[in-house]
Amino acid sequence: MKKGIKKASPEQENCIQQQMPLLPGLLPEGLKSCAFSGHRELPENFDGQELEKMIETLVGAGVTTFFFGGAVGFDLLAANCILRFKEKFPKIVLVACIPCDGQEKYYSAEEKEQYVRALAQSGEVVILSGHYYRGCMLRRNDYMAERADALIAFCRKNTGGTAYTVRAFRKRGKPVFFV
Repeated sequence: MKKGIKKASPEQENCIQQQMPLLPGLLPEGLKSCAFSGHRELPENFDGQELEKMIETLVGAGVTTFFFGGAVGFDLLAANCILRFKEKFPKIVLVACIPCDGQEKYYSAEEKEQYVRALAQSGEVVILSGHYYRGCMLRRNDYMAERADALIAFCRKNTGGTAYTVRAFRKRGKPVFFV
């Protein structure tokens, strides 16, 4: 192995294996909240309908609180999906878990617009730090893992923030559902 390159631990290598199906009759009892985590870049063929079906299944099972981290890509897509469901199910609450003030600083104009709209329509906005620091995104992920009962993830690699979040939920014995 080359100097400076670390081999992934077995836990890191298989973070996206052992996928649990999200089926109404097989959901663990007592789920009241769910978080979202996924990659910032989504493939062109990403199917948002699968995400909507998962959310609908969870809402039908009594989940009313949804946490999102405010990142572009999957996070904002999931938040917008929840806001559409909120029109039909007004008891749903969207909680924005923002790692640091100014997170949207480098977002495109369209992404900033989606971000601002999602925050404005969230039932709660939690800003975990007044400024960016190394590790603040992971702190946000831990915050959601501590509070949410389950996770819906779009995870296609075993490194990065989404893989970290999947492992954080699994360490706590919480279900992770993959889109």
